[in-house]
Amino acid sequence: MMVRIKLQQGRPIQRKAGKNRQVASAIGALLIPVALMAYVLGIWRLASDLGMAGEFAITGLFSHWQIWIAVAVALHIGSASLNRYGRGGTLKGPRLLHFRQASGSGENPAMPPKKIRLR
Repeated sequence: MMVRIKLQQGRPIQRKAGKNRQVASAIGALLIPVALMAYVLGIWRLASDLGMAGEFAITGLFSHWQIWIAVAVALHIGSASLNRYGRGGTLKGPRLLHFRQASGSGENPAMPPKKIRLR
């Protein structure tokens, strides 16, 4: 015996760019206070090393101020990128992280400029 179940047809799948902009904006907004806390912990550890603040409470790998500042910068960049994408822009990283950028003249930027002999 075969039983066939007929289901109603649902909404068609939409293939459009930027469908998760609200989620990106929310995550970007939540990353701002997290980045601020990482900056605060990095400055606290630096001040502790200089003798201007009390003893730092965290031990191990995360007891170095350089780690906290690097994490804070990464979170800040991620937050800015997600907020830009959430406002309708494109999801791009900062220019500093791009290794090669093409020049407008069409020449290869990795190659040295051609030498010109003047007579």
